[in-house]
Amino acid sequence: MRRRPVTMFFCGDVMLGRGIDQILPNPGDPRLQETYVRDARHYVELAEQVNGAIPRPVDYSWPWGDALEVLAEQAPDVRVVNLETSITRGGVFTPGKAVHYRMSPDNMACLAAVRPDVCVLANNHLLDFGRHGLAETLEALSKAGLRSAGAGPDAVAAERPAVVPDGIDGRVLVFSYAMPSSGAPLPWAATPEQPGIALVRGPSPAEADRILTHVRASTRPGDRIVVSVHWGSNWGYRVSRRDVQFARRLVDGGVDVVHGHSSHHPRPIEVYRGKLILYGCGDFIDDYEGITGYEEFRDDLRLMYFVSVEPDTGAMLSLRMVPLQARQLRLHRASSEDTAWLQATLTRISNRFDTRIVPAADGNLHLAW
Repeated sequence: MRRRPVTMFFCGDVMLGRGIDQILPNPGDPRLQETYVRDARHYVELAEQVNGAIPRPVDYSWPWGDALEVLAEQAPDVRVVNLETSITRGGVFTPGKAVHYRMSPDNMACLAAVRPDVCVLANNHLLDFGRHGLAETLEALSKAGLRSAGAGPDAVAAERPAVVPDGIDGRVLVFSYAMPSSGAPLPWAATPEQPGIALVRGPSPAEADRILTHVRASTRPGDRIVVSVHWGSNWGYRVSRRDVQFARRLVDGGVDVVHGHSSHHPRPIEVYRGKLILYGCGDFIDDYEGITGYEEFRDDLRLMYFVSVEPDTGAMLSLRMVPLQARQLRLHRASSEDTAWLQATLTRISNRFDTRIVPAADGNLHLAW
């Protein structure tokens, strides 16, 4: 009997530290070492100046807002988030970094509220509080029963995929890597003797082949493969030729979905040989509300990506996108005007890949290719 499609949920950066942590029931130490801001509560005040008072403390589900209802409606088989926050009480601010994110382990119920099947960890903020902070993060996730990929006590553990039952007698394997182009420092790389993140030096054929070596060593027939990559700059729609070649090489090697993130706003979408490449999912949860600059990119608008694939081949069947807007450090369904802006922008920037975004009858967006 033919198995039904596998549906996976992806989003961009989930940053539950700093201002978000401060509105939750058990806020950690608010002290910061940024050039202009020394207290994380300042980011809450900036958000309130723009969109009104935020009750404190909020419920653990508050930052997710309407996203939780959307997830219940779409009922994906697998949920993947990029956790770009250290979960620690201690550790030392990593020198040389302009911004540090940490969430109190006592607020873990906020992350658990979205019921992630995988938290990908290879990014440029996981070691903001050193290797002590990394160890505490891994311990907190383990105690909460949450799978992770992309970081560990050594290189073997960091490059090991998270394995998720797909709900229909199959498996989804999620690999997580970061590149220096996202701001991930090279010394953060896990080694045989040192904890850290899974890091590739750049979008080269050799590094793509190294990832594929790990993929082939971990998979069995029928597995669906996701490679989650933290890469690229924070702003701008340009995708380099090397990034395109890197993503396509992964697909040529058997990867079903390339889940890209790091940019503060969505980037182009490609369907290559029937497989989905998300070059940048944009931010999902953060405390950037009220911070000025780069307004043309509308980083207050967020997207939930729901991709359905054929269970035996991984061929993409559909991509549904649900637009949201961040207000009062909470996600709300986007207006029809904002949805239309996202549709036009995504279609324009994805045109080089012959990809179009079309409105759906339910008010969301679908991919046409």
